[in-house]
Amino acid sequence: MAEVLQRLKPPAQTAAEARAWQRMLSGRRLDLLDPSALDIEIEDIAHGLARVARWNGQTVGAHIYSVAQHCLLVEALARLKAPRLDRTGRLAVLLHDAPEYVIGDMISPFKAVIGDAYKAVEWRLLAAIHRRFGLAPSPPELQQLIKSADHQAAYLEATRLAGFAHAEARRFFGRPPRIAPSLERDYLKPWPADTAQARYLERFRKLAGK
Repeated sequence: MAEVLQRLKPPAQTAAEARAWQRMLSGRRLDLLDPSALDIEIEDIAHGLARVARWNGQTVGAHIYSVAQHCLLVEALARLKAPRLDRTGRLAVLLHDAPEYVIGDMISPFKAVIGDAYKAVEWRLLAAIHRRFGLAPSPPELQQLIKSADHQAAYLEATRLAGFAHAEARRFFGRPPRIAPSLERDYLKPWPADTAQARYLERFRKLAGK
C-alpha cells in the first residue's frame, strides 16, 4: 500500500511553481501568504461567503446554511447585546468571518487537529480585509463581543439546523440567547445563495455608508 501511495504523489514543486493565490471572479488574484488589501473586493467576499457552508453542510433545509447568513445573524445578535455599538464596530462584526471566502469554513475539530498554521493564514487575511475597508484592529472588548455573539449564533444554528440537543449545545457554546421569534424566523431558515449574497452586500453597504 505504501508503494501505491508513493506512486500517486504528484511531482515535487519548486517554490516558484507552487501556487499560493486564488483568482477571484472580479479578476483579482489574492495571495494567501502575503494578502494585499488592494486585491480584496467586497463583491468577491459576499459571493464566496454565500456559497461556503457552515457545519460542513450538515444542516437541514433545501439550501446550505452559509457563512454569509451566519455573519448577518452574528451582527444582529451583537446589536442586541451592544445597542450603542457604532457602525464601524458593526462592520467589524459583519466581516469577522470574511477570510473564509478564501479558505472556507473549517470546522472547529479540524482546526484543533492542524493547530496554529490555519490561524496564521486567517489572521493575515483578516488584517488585509480590515485595511481594505479602513478598519483598525479590533480592541479586546469588541473581540469579546464578536466571540460572544458568535457563540450565541452557533448555539442557535446547532440546535435549529445541525441536530444538536440543547444540553450538548450548551456544553460547547454556552447559554442559549433570548431572541425575538421574528429574528429566528428570518435568520435561521437557510437562504438561497443569491439571497445570502445580496443581503450581505446590502448590510455591508449600509454600514460602510456606501
